[in-house]
Amino acid sequence: MLVLKALHISFVVAWFAGLFYLPRIYVNLAMVPQGSDAERDRLLLMARKLFRFMTPLGVLAVALGLWLWFGYGFGGGWLHAKTLLVAILVGYHVYCGRLLRQFEAGANRREHVWFRFFNEMPVLLMFAVIFLVVLKPF
Repeated sequence: MLVLKALHISFVVAWFAGLFYLPRIYVNLAMVPQGSDAERDRLLLMARKLFRFMTPLGVLAVALGLWLWFGYGFGGGWLHAKTLLVAILVGYHVYCGRLLRQFEAGANRREHVWFRFFNEMPVLLMFAVIFLVVLKPF
C-alpha cells in the first residue's frame, strides 16, 4: 500500500503542476495582441501539449486515490469532503479543456484578469485538500 500511496502523491503533484500552469498560459493567450499569430500559435501548442500530458496524470491520481480509499477502507467526513473537492478539481480540469477549445476556435471572450483569478482556484482547493488529509477534522 505504501507504493500505491507514493505513486498517488507523485501523480497528484504532477497533475497539479499542470493545473497551476495551464491557466497561466491562458492568461498569456488572452493578452496576445491581434495579428500576433506566431505568438498565439506557440502558446496554443504549449497549452495543447500540456493538457494532453496532464490529463493521464489526473486520471492516474484519481484512480490511485480511489484504490487507496477502497483498499484501506477508512472513511469519515473528511474523506467525503476531500472527495467533493477532488470532484471539483476534475471539473476544473475538464473546464480547462473547454477553455482550450475556445481559444483554438478564436472564441475566447474573457480578459486576462479573469484568467488570473481562475488560475488561483486549484491553489485554494489544494490547500483545503491537504488540510483535510493531514488534520482529518471530522
